[in-house]
Amino acid sequence: MLYSLGKYLDQHFDIPGAGMMEYLSFRGAAAIILALVIAAVFGGGVIRLLRRRQIGEDIRDLGLEGQVQKRGTPTMGGIIIIGAIVIPMLLLANLGNVYTILVLVSTVWLGLLGFADDYIKVFRHDKEGLHGWFKIVGQVGLGVIVGTTMWLSPQIHVREIVPPRTDAVVLFAGEQTLQSGAPEKSTKTTIPFVKDRELDYGIFTGERGDNGPATWLLYIAFAILVITGVSNAANLTDGLDGLNTGVAIPIVVVLGVFAYLSGNIIYADYLNIVYIPGSGEILIFAAAMIGALIGFMWYNGFPAQVFMGDTGSLAIGGAIAVMALLIRKELLLPVMCGVYVLEAGSVIIQRVWFKITKRRYGEGRRVFLMAPLHHHYQKKNYHESKIVIRFVIMSILLAAITLTTLKVR
Repeated sequence: MLYSLGKYLDQHFDIPGAGMMEYLSFRGAAAIILALVIAAVFGGGVIRLLRRRQIGEDIRDLGLEGQVQKRGTPTMGGIIIIGAIVIPMLLLANLGNVYTILVLVSTVWLGLLGFADDYIKVFRHDKEGLHGWFKIVGQVGLGVIVGTTMWLSPQIHVREIVPPRTDAVVLFAGEQTLQSGAPEKSTKTTIPFVKDRELDYGIFTGERGDNGPATWLLYIAFAILVITGVSNAANLTDGLDGLNTGVAIPIVVVLGVFAYLSGNIIYADYLNIVYIPGSGEILIFAAAMIGALIGFMWYNGFPAQVFMGDTGSLAIGGAIAVMALLIRKELLLPVMCGVYVLEAGSVIIQRVWFKITKRRYGEGRRVFLMAPLHHHYQKKNYHESKIVIRFVIMSILLAAITLTTLKVR
């Protein structure tokens, strides 16, 4: 809204300052500030409303320290995060950009799926919440939407930067103008830590360089896998006060940086990454999400005044997955989302080993004291604040390693 208004005023009335709305950096900074203010200022009112409605978490007794005291803490606080993301996006983003639409739809889609799960747990007193198959169907549906849109939308394409190339100093000095080739519908993605190499999903279908229906169907299947995996992993990570919020912030920062660089022809050429015209708008979404998460942390840090619930955790994980897919950085997810990988991996290892040992010895055995991994450390009598801080530090470290892939190639 403000983006369109500023653009109109700048073009027709030449009002001083109106042209600033066309700069991604200005709108990104404004999105962080606005989202943070919305979450921090209006979050308290939402929490009071949740308390009045008696929308509290029914904590299962797992024998963990401090668990009983959390019973009754308002849940479904993810609506604070979603609201603090959506409002700045509607005001500051280019709503005619397909990347903007996809990240917004993805966040709201999985937010509603999580809301349904939380609603069943709270109001129908069913601890299992939404049936697992319904969650899977919702996640698969989003994967199909994202993958199909990337296939069919004329706005989504990559461009080859036409040589000759030159160094950054000459580029920034404006002594040579970079040009890009024709739009190319492609499933190319960046391979981390490898110089001058891009993966084209067509190599698995024999359609390399052509990207026919078989390649895109394979890509859609992979998109489903990524969205389902990351959103569920984020959901598993949301088990301690401030944990999922703190872990997600460095990840979103990195994705915002990648989006800005991928959508800028000069930086894409200099860093030798895929140039994706229009993808820079994802920076506005990432900025809004960072502000929303920081604002939510005001209430979600230990001791938490509100839990995000599946409403927030599924939306966060889904948004991260979709952003990575749109900017062709999905192969970096195991690195930047390493904490999510550890959390989800601990659950898988625990269940698989329990079933194997039960079949072999008649009694199930465990690798961890409890899964997900953060509960394992709780069982070892680590205070949850220490666990959260260390997991966040790990997420920051992995985010820094992910950024090094821009040059270590």
